[in-house]
Amino acid sequence: MARLRVRVQPGARHPGVKGWLADGALKLAVVAPPEGGRANTAVADLLAALLGLKGREVRVVRGASSRSKLVEVDGLEEQEIRRRLSAALEASKADHGE
Repeated sequence: MARLRVRVQPGARHPGVKGWLADGALKLAVVAPPEGGRANTAVADLLAALLGLKGREVRVVRGASSRSKLVEVDGLEEQEIRRRLSAALEASKADHGE
């Protein structure tokens, strides 16, 4: 099990990984609004999809009502999580011509 700090932009037009922040947190955008836990569910679902995991293997463990969250990931070590997310970020940049 590993933990990952994320900074979330809820209510975005397009979901996805936006990049690594200077403090080491991952910036994510989700379409879901920050109401009734919908953004938290969207964060877990997005990270699970990016990491190739099942939704139940990713969960928000701190920061449920904040943009800054701590996410717990089962089945992967932190180094592998960062490698997969960095690859997803590069693929996203290539898709958008950046």
